[in-house]
Amino acid sequence: MNKQDIRQVVVVGGGAAGWLTAGRIAAHHHSKQAGAIQVTLVESPNIPTIGVGEGTWPTMRDTLLKLGISETEFIRECEASFKQGAKFCRWVTGQSDDFYYHPLVLPQGFNQCDLVPHWQQSQSGQSFSESVCYQESICEHGLAPKTLQTPEYAAVANYAYHLDAGKFTKLLTHHCTEKLGVKHIQADVVDIKNHANGYIQSLLTQQAGEISGDLFVDCTGFQSLLLGKHLKVPFVDRSNILFSDTALAVQVPYEQEDSPIASHTISTAQSAGWIWDIGLQTRRGVGYVYSSEHCTEAQAMQELASYVGPQFDNLKVRKIPIHCGHRQQFWHNNVVAVGLSAGFLEPLEASALVLVEMSATMIAEQMPANNEVMAVIAKRFNETFLYRWDRIVDFLKLHYLLNQRNDNAFWQDHRNPQSVPDSLQELMQLWRYHPPQDHDFTSNNEVFPAASYQYILYGMGFKSEFQHRYLSANTRQMAEQQFSINQRNIQQVLSRLPHNRDILNKIKQYGLQAI
Repeated sequence: MNKQDIRQVVVVGGGAAGWLTAGRIAAHHHSKQAGAIQVTLVESPNIPTIGVGEGTWPTMRDTLLKLGISETEFIRECEASFKQGAKFCRWVTGQSDDFYYHPLVLPQGFNQCDLVPHWQQSQSGQSFSESVCYQESICEHGLAPKTLQTPEYAAVANYAYHLDAGKFTKLLTHHCTEKLGVKHIQADVVDIKNHANGYIQSLLTQQAGEISGDLFVDCTGFQSLLLGKHLKVPFVDRSNILFSDTALAVQVPYEQEDSPIASHTISTAQSAGWIWDIGLQTRRGVGYVYSSEHCTEAQAMQELASYVGPQFDNLKVRKIPIHCGHRQQFWHNNVVAVGLSAGFLEPLEASALVLVEMSATMIAEQMPANNEVMAVIAKRFNETFLYRWDRIVDFLKLHYLLNQRNDNAFWQDHRNPQSVPDSLQELMQLWRYHPPQDHDFTSNNEVFPAASYQYILYGMGFKSEFQHRYLSANTRQMAEQQFSINQRNIQQVLSRLPHNRDILNKIKQYGLQAI
């Protein structure tokens, strides 16, 4: 194959992964303009999207902004609500008063002063996140992260979203085709034609004939039609580290029209897994993620029913298999996989959509000029995302590693050192003597900041040893100042911020101030 410029990008598969990727590429390369890179999205009219994840990261705000979607429109059209982190209930002891937060705001003075040793010495009785961050208080009081006067995508407290995946896909479809110039073809792929060197030349479809391209993005979900089935890139199973392999999902209506909307994800540990609880505007998304080796489906269904309550009997439960792992490579020849076709891990920290965003951004911003440099970009992409998947596996495992539960082998097996990656074991050794810090992570491709590891570690009762460190009077004084600032911040946000449902209702009625 002669040197060929990349002019035609073909995204195979819709859903949030397909449309976010197509949109990011089209927006970045001004695909609506003559002579620009053209983006075509091909999706089957017969295959429904899975739509597993309804939780996002704060990065979604920047993604929507770059796509040119108004936050008001997004909130109105996607039943979106604000998410300010996650509350983990019963993950340590399993008792009713056992909970901790992973908020989205950095600890107070994080880049100026290390508050962990001073918090451990203080004996204040406050949780770590409550002592160093005001967001736990916001969430516990059911408040929003902004006011109606806060402009679109701006924040009083850092936030992400909960959203209806199906409605989000509809919004993206309309926006990408009408505003960004993405060509939309509904057709089933029945065969694939290759160049002599193994690069894909075109797709043969049942309804639309042959579709040629220079770069193909595989967003075909778990079937991984291009990367997995056609190019035979192996799947790396990570179920020896993270055991959950099944989810039972259900949509739960609010008991009353004005019921409070939690402004955080609630994750409640069960006998062999955990239940997510995500508050949207008119319903809650609830699901039990569990290990079928440690729990039968009937047992899981009973635990889910007990969590939801009497209305469970009238609701439809959807069973979703979880293939825990990822492809050995994500970009091979002229095919790059994004979303479930690249891999999937349990949705404990909403990593599915953020990996889509990160992938779409890197493809858009580092688009190879031609097929001569394709291999260089592919190598860089694979190194970046293999590292990111490894770090996400480590971070998810950390949530299980410190549990003290003995009610099911699920929790005990997670504490088995043989199930813990060497990379995480090394970090745990370091953290015995100092809190997680930015210099513990040497890559510029980190997914979670050091602060996130602090919230999980010390939320779950981990203790670092600081006998070897001298804490001067000045550092103690600075720490006390930061604790005091945080307490003042708590009082300010509690008096200033509206309840989550109230502001969502007002945004639907009046809209937010445009940027």
